[in-house]
Amino acid sequence: MLFESLKPALHAGAPLDLIWLALGSVPVAEFAARARPGALVLDLQHGLWERGTLEAAIGAAAQRVPVIARCAENTHAAIAQALDAGAASVLVPLVETAGEARRAVEASRYPPHGRRSGGGVRPLLAGVDAMLAADREVAVGVLIETAAGVANVEDIAATPGIDYLFIGTGDLALSRGTHDAEVLARDCERVLQAARRHGLACGLFTADAEAARRAFAEGYRMAVCANDIDLVRNGFLAARAHSLGAAANPAGNPHE
Repeated sequence: MLFESLKPALHAGAPLDLIWLALGSVPVAEFAARARPGALVLDLQHGLWERGTLEAAIGAAAQRVPVIARCAENTHAAIAQALDAGAASVLVPLVETAGEARRAVEASRYPPHGRRSGGGVRPLLAGVDAMLAADREVAVGVLIETAAGVANVEDIAATPGIDYLFIGTGDLALSRGTHDAEVLARDCERVLQAARRHGLACGLFTADAEAARRAFAEGYRMAVCANDIDLVRNGFLAARAHSLGAAANPAGNPHE
């Protein structure tokens, strides 16, 4: 198989802990894959990934864990780039209607089930039959991260070919014009219940392992246990604080 499929885990119903990678580092992706999370997410929308590093990261990780590519946008070109690189799943941003969900599915599947163009270096490595077999294992997720997406979530969840919903709380707060926790919680619950009614997994972007555990307890099936930006930043800060110590950090320290 071209990649470790995400679909068996989605169908099994067990929680999927995700490691979210935005820094564009192939070695970090390989290290993360060795930790054996439920899946890796490579953020192509806001992260630093380029085509070469994307291909290399998926090559290093995809036989160990499923790799989800958060696409830059809901277009055939963006989705094809992620899948041609060998991603097991695409997570399509800013989906607000059933029509946009259908477009994501069509771009993710070869004819007669969609409109994806056949080709790509990695998909054809083992021949056309293997390429078509991999096509059947591609999982399509959509990000619900606007007020319009929440309003239309029932129709989005009912779209044939959608495998999971994922809530982007940051953009949802921007769309709502508020960070009020109760408002956002109601939106998240509405998406979660729609996913359940349609037999789909529902994911939530969470900041750390503790938040991921809370999300799983609330019924979410996918949550982010770690992301590379926070791990690197917090690791450097913690190392420096530990090395200096409070007593060794006088008021005049030029590093503060």
